[in-house]
Amino acid sequence: MENGRREDEDAMPVPSLKDACYVNAMIHFYRGELGRIMIWRQRLDVTTTWAITSSTGIITVAFTYREVPHIVFFFNIALVWIMLWIEARRYRFYDAFRGRVRMLETHFMVPMVSQSRKLLDGEWRRLVCEDLILPSFKISKMEAVGRRMKRNYIFIFATILLAWTLKIFVHAGTPIDSVASFYAALKVHELPSWLACVVYVGTFVLMIGLVAYVSRTSSEEVSEFGSSHSDLWRI
Repeated sequence: MENGRREDEDAMPVPSLKDACYVNAMIHFYRGELGRIMIWRQRLDVTTTWAITSSTGIITVAFTYREVPHIVFFFNIALVWIMLWIEARRYRFYDAFRGRVRMLETHFMVPMVSQSRKLLDGEWRRLVCEDLILPSFKISKMEAVGRRMKRNYIFIFATILLAWTLKIFVHAGTPIDSVASFYAALKVHELPSWLACVVYVGTFVLMIGLVAYVSRTSSEEVSEFGSSHSDLWRI
């Protein structure tokens, strides 16, 4: 009986684009999912704004007062990493719901616009129903961090590292005319030069590494003008 019922369900005809109940339900569903991803998009903007605002404040204080040591950028980098981690977590939710919107746009809105039933076929309705019953993330944590780094945070970290370098040169106790003198200037009170160097170089390596990783393993959200990446959409 269960097998027969399942076969009957699989054999159900594709809903017609002229079915008012079906079209109304799908339109409200699409509007609801679109509103959901807009809320999550606003949450992404909040963390980015806080990262930029805090970095701007710390850089301003560091250059305004000579006695402020350059280790203040330690806290700046740590704070931005925390913001990046929070934003990556929010981005995974945004991407999960964005996947539903893309599914509806491709398999419902396009047939409505083109007046073609071809894209109404397939298993997309079953996939959407399964995702509604048991929502799941579409990308890993590492990919989410890499995407946000590539989109926004690489510029924030680059600005912090540049400001950190200028702070050392401008407010150094002795002139810096070599790599050795720059390395010596990294020392502040009890903080050894090697620790500051590890944080400085480590931040740069992680920043470049994440961007390279996501560029190699992940498709873009939006294709560049003149290029076609339709086969890379996860729908």
